[in-house]
Amino acid sequence: MSTPLSAPGGVRRRVVVDGLVQGVGFRASCARRATDAGLGGWVRNLPDGRVEAVFEGPAWAVEAIVDWCRQGPPLARVTRVTLADEPAVHELGFTVR
Repeated sequence: MSTPLSAPGGVRRRVVVDGLVQGVGFRASCARRATDAGLGGWVRNLPDGRVEAVFEGPAWAVEAIVDWCRQGPPLARVTRVTLADEPAVHELGFTVR
């Protein structure tokens, strides 16, 4: 069940994932998980081969998807995840850019 973004405890976190993360279904898998968790935000490929994502919603759900990013889908080989907290903007919906 999704939790509204207006719920207390909403957070926003930017994640940059290094490794073999493009061409392995990372963005699609990430978007499915984020949507299923009711998170707002987006995910995109970066020109240097990394993946960047922003997740916004309940702290527990954001932490769960950040944990997932440390491994990613089965074909991914994550070598590093960089995190940055950002002010919540109450972004609704999750998109692949």
